[in-house]
Amino acid sequence: MKKEYDFRQGKRGAVLKAPPRKIRITIRIDEDILQAFRAQVHAAGGGSYQTLINRALREHVESSQESLKETLRSVVREELAKYGKNEGTSLTKRSSGPAKSAGC
Repeated sequence: MKKEYDFRQGKRGAVLKAPPRKIRITIRIDEDILQAFRAQVHAAGGGSYQTLINRALREHVESSQESLKETLRSVVREELAKYGKNEGTSLTKRSSGPAKSAGC
């Protein structure tokens, strides 16, 4: 290592600029989770554990949205089956006003 370095041409800030649509944040992650992602990168022979974390988060968000849709559809189907097919009744549109009597 040199005793002195010449920083007259140096520039402040990050050496590499972040890619577009990427935001720098600080979060706290459990140590075992972080080690698991780092181990996956090591086993693969290199790469970025941050990319793996981002991919895992993206998959979770996308599957959660689809899962919610499917869950709602399943619940609606079950409820329709209870009131429609299983009990022999048909679903009818309810009126919002008071019932009209035949004599009026």
